[in-house]
Amino acid sequence: MLLRWVVGLVALLAITSGCQSYDVLVTKDQVCQAKWGDVEAQLQRRADLVPNLVATVRGSAKHEEETLQQVVQARAAATNITLKAEDLEDPARMAAFAKAQDALKGALSRLLLVQEQYPDLKANAAYHDLQIQLEGTENRILRSREEYNAAVGDYNAELGHVRGIVVNRATGRTFKPRVYFTASPGAATAPTVSF
Repeated sequence: MLLRWVVGLVALLAITSGCQSYDVLVTKDQVCQAKWGDVEAQLQRRADLVPNLVATVRGSAKHEEETLQQVVQARAAATNITLKAEDLEDPARMAAFAKAQDALKGALSRLLLVQEQYPDLKANAAYHDLQIQLEGTENRILRSREEYNAAVGDYNAELGHVRGIVVNRATGRTFKPRVYFTASPGAATAPTVSF
């Protein structure tokens, strides 16, 4: 009789511990999804600002059509790639997404350098306001990416702990490691701009 109680108590403790470990993984998975939503929101904010910036520059520097066209094309490419929750586990999809975002960032950098060539554009208040908004947006994107990567690190570490491995095996491997949002190759090199 005592042996049944001991076995029952041990089983109850194991089930309780397993449920808590499962709950921890679910919570960390949800944090990752929320942080990814923050990244997407900031990327959308940048994409929404681009048409206004292009229109402002177009009005002031009509002869910079090639640079403007590159920005429009980069924006189109960046907004055409969308990721679903399962894509956050796919390194190839994440790399393609990051590459498109980096191309847009590079095109915007070249466009912002146009101001040095045209003092009247630099003095344009609308252009100046958009430039400040884009700079703020790029900082928000950076912060969102850092927070997403921190959440992914926390989640992936929990998956690697013994309790995470046990829970994942017990649930049929429903939890998959997430992919970090990394810069595409060559992103560390500043874009070259020539006029």
